[in-house]
This record gives sequence, C-alpha cells and structure tokens, in this order.
Amino acid sequence: MLVEHAAETYVAEFAPSADIEYVDLNDFEMPIFSPERRSAHGIHPLAQAFFDKMGEADVIMMSLAEYNGSFTAAFKNIFDWASSIDMCVFHKCPTLVLAASPGPRGAQHVLNTMVEVGPFFGADVKGSLSVPSFDKTFDIAQKKLASDDLSRNLRVELNKLNQVSA
Repeated sequence: MLVEHAAETYVAEFAPSADIEYVDLNDFEMPIFSPERRSAHGIHPLAQAFFDKMGEADVIMMSLAEYNGSFTAAFKNIFDWASSIDMCVFHKCPTLVLAASPGPRGAQHVLNTMVEVGPFFGADVKGSLSVPSFDKTFDIAQKKLASDDLSRNLRVELNKLNQVSA
C-alpha cells in the first residue's frame, strides 16, 4: 500500500506521463536459493524475469517490510537469485527506498540496510523514508498517509527522484 501511494503521488505531482508497473514479490515465488541449486538447475526463470523487470525500469520505488530486524525471506530469496545473475540487480536505476512496520521504528533497520548495501547491487539510492506505526500513520481506507509530516517527507523524497528523471 505504501509504494502504491508513493507511485500515485509521484505521477499526480511530479510525472503525469509516467507509466507505473507494480512488481509483487508473490509473483516470484521460487525454491530457496543456493549455489548448489543454481549449479544443478541453472537460473530459475522467475529470477531472470525479476532481474529483467528491474532492468526495464527508469525509476525504482521499493517498499520493504522488516521481519526480525531484517529483510523478509521472500525479498532475500529473490535478491539472492537475481544477484547470482549479475551483482547489478537494480541496473544503476534511481531508487527510492521505503519501509514500514506496525512498530515505532518503522522498519528503520531494514531501510538503513538497503540504503547502505543497495548501491553495491546497482541501486542508485536517491531517497528513503521510514513509516512507523503504519496502522496509525497510514489510512488504509483512503490508501494514503494520514500523517501530514510523513506526507511532506514523502514528497521531499519523491522530488529527489523527479530531479533525476527530469
């Protein structure tokens, strides 16, 4: 919901002619990555499809959840598969990293991790935003941030992407 809101805000306020394509990690469910599995069976077709999708993007907005202080298993698995194709998973694309959680830290740990390691994997990180207490700061019925401060902060981060793609 957060990345959809961010993308819709980006189109409405910064890039009205932008085409948005959402990539849902649930569409890339595959066996747990291991070098042995890759050697025995090659690159999984869904890993290649994900890698190719990242390569087609002009801008990447990703929203990360945090489980036990780290990436979700689904994200980590797709990331491991894709990075076995080429370490430049995100193809040097301008990237906005978002993270949210029901807790007061707003998935800050996973956000910081991606901001730090993303560039090693081809993410040209232009901005980031953590959304804490998601159930209180995001209006699910209206599908938008309920907090004026967070809404302003999101626009600041989206503007960083706009400056790059303009």
